[in-house]
Amino acid sequence: MEWSKITNLGKLKESGYQSKSIREELRHNLLERLRSGQTVFEGIIGFDQTVLPDIERAVLSRHNILLLGLRGQAKTRIARLLVELLDEYIPVVSGSELNDDPLKPISRFSFDLIEEFGDETPISWMHRSHRYVEKLATPDVSVADLIGDVDPIKAATLKLPYSDQRVIHYGLVPRSHRSIFVINELPDLQARIQVSLFNILQEGDIQIRGFKLRLPLDIQFIFTANPEDYTNRGSIITPLKDRIESQVLTHYPLTLDDAQKITRQEANIAAEQSKNIDVPDLAFRVLERIAFHARESELIDEKSGVSARLSITAYENLVSAAERRALLGGARKTTVRIGDLWGVIPSITGKVELVYEGEQEGPYGVALQLIGEAVKAEFLTSFPHPDKFLKENQVDIFEDIRTWFSEGNEIELLHDEADSSYGKKLQSVPGLAVLARKLAKDENEQIIAQEVILHGLSEFNVLSKSLIDSKLTFSDMLSNMLDDLD
Repeated sequence: MEWSKITNLGKLKESGYQSKSIREELRHNLLERLRSGQTVFEGIIGFDQTVLPDIERAVLSRHNILLLGLRGQAKTRIARLLVELLDEYIPVVSGSELNDDPLKPISRFSFDLIEEFGDETPISWMHRSHRYVEKLATPDVSVADLIGDVDPIKAATLKLPYSDQRVIHYGLVPRSHRSIFVINELPDLQARIQVSLFNILQEGDIQIRGFKLRLPLDIQFIFTANPEDYTNRGSIITPLKDRIESQVLTHYPLTLDDAQKITRQEANIAAEQSKNIDVPDLAFRVLERIAFHARESELIDEKSGVSARLSITAYENLVSAAERRALLGGARKTTVRIGDLWGVIPSITGKVELVYEGEQEGPYGVALQLIGEAVKAEFLTSFPHPDKFLKENQVDIFEDIRTWFSEGNEIELLHDEADSSYGKKLQSVPGLAVLARKLAKDENEQIIAQEVILHGLSEFNVLSKSLIDSKLTFSDMLSNMLDDLD
């Protein structure tokens, strides 16, 4: 019998429907997916060997879960994906504010309704998408918000004494009966409010304002939190942490490949941009390295973390910077180049917490350093340290470039310069195009490959690099030093 045809308690009993707790429900559906080889957490990248197995074990063990990790590590997304492990529909007593199971009611409303109508008690069907409740923990959250309180208006309207259960206004937790309940940023919840969760986690019931009331709630709790040493606003009290059966540690992407997949998946790129703006893989790798270096930088607070959102918004800005440049030059199509990376600086400065030394350097200066370190790291994937040739008396593959700049030549690149003139300026540097083919085989990557070489040499102080407004100048380091002396 189809669920849509079951409209009362009698028909539900006839159908042979068996009630399951939400944890049994999650466990059963996870087992089915694992047996069939289906993907359990769609869109979660880089956690296959670390985080996701821990979560699956916790679900199989019927545990409440604490996801512990720095910002931007997909904690909330994972919690929301657990909804997909619920049954598509479950029966509820029609009109019940606590989502009562018709076969196992818990509220006074449902008991009275079933007593009055018996097998004719009307039931409705609740989709799994409505069985997810999320609450951001803030210092102003009260026990009444989470658990409930006496409603004097309801008591006056119904002319009931405060001792009557029907005057209770239930909070978010009771209303999440038979659902997944997520509390984000758990340490921000005041300690006395955390205490109110003890009973529901351990015994599965709640107490409201001294009522002799026991509601055996059926809830799957998911908590998210940053490490305790990161926030000064509070911490998870030990007795509460002890009642959360499984703690799962999350992390940032471990490889550039995983980071790129996440960025591609999450970035909001317009169809027109995808069509007209080519993003070479070389540019993409440099972009992702910015976040990797930010997480290791001594100028940035490592306890705060560097969210994956930095790379996502930076990618969006990178594409937009190239699009704007093309339009200013009267073109529709273009290829991203290193000069466009200056357009991602607003995505960096707003997403990193600087330590004292970083504050001294300034957000803009730190962003420039991160871009420089990213280009330098990419340079070293194809070329050795430029000083190696001089120390070991080997043939210097950068000799033509060094010589050209040492003769007093320099190159000025404008961020918004047209591709044709930009490429001609780079081609004027002897030996640069030959080396670029070693770094990038694709023809579309030749300009950015030449840029990476020049920027890489400047990071090793072979060349001098100066940025004034939107003009970047490369020249000989020694010549510049002598000019400064003059």
